[in-house]
Amino acid sequence: MTTRDEVENLIARVGLGDRVAFSALYDATSAKLFGVCLRILNDRAEAEDALQEVFVKIWQKADTYAANGYSPMTWLITLARNLAIDRLRMRKAGSVDIDEVYDLADSGPTPEAAALASSERKQIDGCLDELKPDRADAVRGAYLDGYSYNELAARYDVPLNTMRTWLRRSLINLKDCLTR
Repeated sequence: MTTRDEVENLIARVGLGDRVAFSALYDATSAKLFGVCLRILNDRAEAEDALQEVFVKIWQKADTYAANGYSPMTWLITLARNLAIDRLRMRKAGSVDIDEVYDLADSGPTPEAAALASSERKQIDGCLDELKPDRADAVRGAYLDGYSYNELAARYDVPLNTMRTWLRRSLINLKDCLTR
């Protein structure tokens, strides 16, 4: 078993680019770091790939390690744990099991509902065409575009009560047309 001071020394030497120290550090810590990766990823092949990435990071970041009184294994395990969690997140975000996908319902209307809506839309458009053009535009503005009665009265340069009367009478005419 390698002591804490020996691991710190190996990390310091790896930070200076010592390949022999890197090999010794791998031999001393790879089993523990592999266990961390395997526990998180729950897939042996992926854990092996993650371990390889961990040691690449160790090689790249060993010069940033500062002996601060904590175990150097804490630093190494943190690197392994964070990398494994990142891989786990990418796995969850990037793939979906095909068996789960086929059960997803289409949120759009069914073909029958779409055909019915199209037919109703044509009927409503036909009834709107029977109104005077300014009345039909006012109805569209109020009920489709969300304009207020005041805005419509200003647009058509009529008093507010006149606009209310236009809209009320137009809706009565539309109702009669749609029930024929």
